[in-house]
Amino acid sequence: MSTVLVLTSSVLGEASVSNRLVEEVVARLRSQEPDLHVIARDLGRNPLPHLTIDAAVALRGGDPANADQAEARALSDNLVAELKAAETVIIGAPMYNFGIPSTLKSWFDHVLRAGVTFQYSASGAAGLLTEKRAIVIESRGGLYSEGPAQAMDAQEPHLRALLGFMGITDVTFIRAERLALGAEAHEQAIGAARARIVQAV
Repeated sequence: MSTVLVLTSSVLGEASVSNRLVEEVVARLRSQEPDLHVIARDLGRNPLPHLTIDAAVALRGGDPANADQAEARALSDNLVAELKAAETVIIGAPMYNFGIPSTLKSWFDHVLRAGVTFQYSASGAAGLLTEKRAIVIESRGGLYSEGPAQAMDAQEPHLRALLGFMGITDVTFIRAERLALGAEAHEQAIGAARARIVQAV
């Protein structure tokens, strides 16, 4: 039985394009493997805390010095365990002000840990989660994969870097973009993303 970790981060709930497309990815995977085990975190509905000084200290290693540090370490350990248990990570990532939601960034802040998901060596950093794959659903109001606005895309390059730092380099990006450019463009974008899901999953 395979395990997938599903991370959604839109604040729009059922109205979210990225959430709906993530559900379609999971449904396709489940049709291929009915016993699929799904670990789901809705970071939009249930956001993780942002880093504090106690959390930053706790995640660097060593024994927690107070209750807040112990709580932060326990949360991070739980999130890392979910990540390590999954062969596939599915991420729903809307673009907010050219980047990813702060709640999704907070998840990465809690799982990017030296000696746990990556390690430093004389030759630099190396990811420790090299056997995993990721499927990332990106939703965007404008066109950022090409053209003059491409330079403003702080979403996809950031996600690629964060995943790659942990060793997850088998990443499929599925974009639904131009969503805010009228009803026709909106439907075309969703249709193109659905077609890409069929090809990729």
